[in-house]
This record gives sequence, C-alpha cells and structure tokens, in this order.
Amino acid sequence: MPEAPELKQFRTERSPSGVLHLVFDMPGRSMNVFSNAAIEELGRFADWLPQSDVAGVVIRSGKASAFCAGADLAELETAYDMIMAAPAVERDHVAFDHFFRLSQGLRKLETAGKPVAVAISGLALGGGAEFALAAHYRVITDQPQSTFGLPESLVGLLPGGGGTQRLPRLIGVEAALPVLLDGARIGGAAAIAAGLADALVAPGEEVAAAERWVLSRPPAAQPWDRPGWRAKDAERFAAQIGQQRASVLADTLGHYPAPLAILDCVEHGFPQRFDDAIRTEMNIFAELIQRREPRNMIRTLFLGRLDYERLRKNGMNPKVVDAVAAISRVLAVQSERGEELSQSFARAGFRIDQAQNTVFDGRISGASYWFDDEPKTWGKELLRARLAEAEAVAAGWRSQLDEAERRAADYLLVTREGFPAYLGGLFAAGVG
Repeated sequence: MPEAPELKQFRTERSPSGVLHLVFDMPGRSMNVFSNAAIEELGRFADWLPQSDVAGVVIRSGKASAFCAGADLAELETAYDMIMAAPAVERDHVAFDHFFRLSQGLRKLETAGKPVAVAISGLALGGGAEFALAAHYRVITDQPQSTFGLPESLVGLLPGGGGTQRLPRLIGVEAALPVLLDGARIGGAAAIAAGLADALVAPGEEVAAAERWVLSRPPAAQPWDRPGWRAKDAERFAAQIGQQRASVLADTLGHYPAPLAILDCVEHGFPQRFDDAIRTEMNIFAELIQRREPRNMIRTLFLGRLDYERLRKNGMNPKVVDAVAAISRVLAVQSERGEELSQSFARAGFRIDQAQNTVFDGRISGASYWFDDEPKTWGKELLRARLAEAEAVAAGWRSQLDEAERRAADYLLVTREGFPAYLGGLFAAGVG
C-alpha cells in the first residue's frame, strides 16, 4: 500500500479502530478556506484513498472557529488576471482547467469506495459546504453557528465545486434554490428535515457520531450513484426553474449574471449523469468568471468590506468618507430629478428612494452595460454624463487614498449610497 501523501493544509490522524481522520487545519489561519494549495492536497489525498487500508474517513476541522468558510477570494482575483491574460480563444479552457480541480477532487473522494463522514461544527460555507456535500454522511452540531450555505451568488459567482448539482439532488430543486440563489443558510433541525444533514448532536459529540457511522460498514456511495436513483422533484423542476428565472429577471433587471448562470447549471445539469453534470456546471462557471461583474463584486463587497472593517477598527482616514460624499453629491441618486433620468438610474440598477416600477425589458447585459446599449435616449445620455462626471471626481481622490482605502470607499459607495454592486464602485477602478 502506498504511503499517505504529505499534507500541510490538512493532517491525517488514524484512530485505533482504523478510521482515518482528515483534519482541515490551514497553518497560520484562524479560518479554513479552499486555497489552491488546499485543493491540490485534497486531490492527492483522494487519489491515494482507494488504495489505502483505512476503514473509512471522518472529515473535521482543526479550527475552533468553523469548518470551512469557502474559497480564498483573494486568489480568485489572481486567477481572473491569469485567465484574462490568455488569448481570448483559450480563456474558457484555462478557466475550466484551473477551477475544475476542486470538483474533480471531491468527485474522487465520494467514489473512492470508502465511507466518508463529515463532522460540522461552525460554518460550512461555499467550498466548505461543497466539501460536506461530497461526504456520504453529515453530522452537524446543534448550535446556531453551525450552518450550511452556498453564498457565491452574493459575490457574483456560482458554486463551482459541484454545489449546483449535489444540493438539488440531495434535498430537491425547490428547497435548494433559495440556498443557491439567495445565500440562505440551513442548520440544526432544518438541515435534518431537509435531508441536508443526517445527524444533529450536541457540540463536542460530532466526531464520535461520524466515526460510529463509518464503523457501521455503510455503503460508500452517494444516492445519485446508486442504481435506480431518481430525484424527488424531477417532474416539476423545469417549471420551478422557469418561475425562478422570471423572478430573478424582475428583481435584477438582468444586471447580475450569477443567479441566471446558477439556474442554467441546475436546468442543464439536473437531468444528466453526475459526471457530465459537474462538467456542465464548470463550463458555465468558466464563462461566468470571465465577466466583469464577479470581479467587481468580489473586489467591492468582499475585499472592500474587509478593508473597511479593518480601517474602521484601526482608525479611518476621514478622506474615505469625504470622497464617498463627493461622489454622492455628483450622482444625486437620492435627490429629486427629472423622471427620465430617474428611470434611467433605476434601470441601470441604482438604488433610489422612490418606487420606479422598473420592469425587465427582455435584454440581458452582456459585453456592455445597460446604459451603453442602444437605443440612445435622453435619460441614458444624462446618466452617462453624470457617471462620467462622477468618474472624474473619483479620479481626483484616488491619489489621496491608498489601495485599501479605495476599496473601502467603493464598499461604502455600494452599501450606503446605492451604487450598483455589479459596477463595483469608482475608486479602485472606474465603471466597467
């Protein structure tokens, strides 16, 4: 039998009963995330597992804070730059190969022929939830902070580690869509009722419960890999997808591609064999990651939020707030103005006080944003002029703020002043 691979982001511990514990414990981090290094190690472990003599695997966290908080979003920005530096005809392939590694590792883990249980104490979000979904048995502690969630849509992305395929197969399309589209979290008794978790235990008992299940010699296969398996709402899923698509377009006016891409993943992948379905998911992810909206939303809503919270704690440069106020005065998003300009702001996704009754016009933003599209109207021209003026004002402030302060300013611009998240603000980079 080959020796277990050497791991740094994980460690392995063998119990006297022959169960192997795979402990996710990133060095130098208070929280586990799926970095490139962690993904690579998980793949090597999954390659080794079928040849091992272990009775099964219990996955757990070595952190007291959580199980896993998801992807390393800072690395996503680097990956975006790497993809966009490739020739245009190669970008889909480059993105697919880079990001499919997690899905491949998880698929190898669940098909290794060994029973795999996961013990969840704390958050299991994004890639952490996808990791848990690839186990055959899920134990969760009975405490408010122990929840599953797939919040990728909130930063303009979709779950690319099989989340859009495993979750609907496990709990049904209707129950899965709020988690996939809205970032809803499920924990405790609700996770048991939905079929997302198999056992709910007191804190501190989760590892023992997971090990007992492994030692019971259960079948080491996912439901969707068993002969004759059929999804619980297979007959109704097409209608559910159609209803959700109409709702998403009404809410977002087509500016946010991630929810639509998630619906595409479920619609096209759900009827397929699982190995084909995760490739469908990754093909859609590879196209989505190249768009500007995820880049803008990650930079503003995630990195910008972290910068803002750190600066607020350590002493905020007052120029950050002054810069945001200057942009707000120029845009005058919250003030009275002509009806056509007001409608144009609303149609472009700006948050304003008064109801605009704006409806989706049947066109989904693609290479250009709504206010760049034909036909030209007086309201669009005014909106473009107002945005150009705001961009010029922002340019004057950039040299007075460092990189973290610019991202924090964009975070405030989006979260407090109604600037659309898909545009990402004006300070770290201009519109688009």
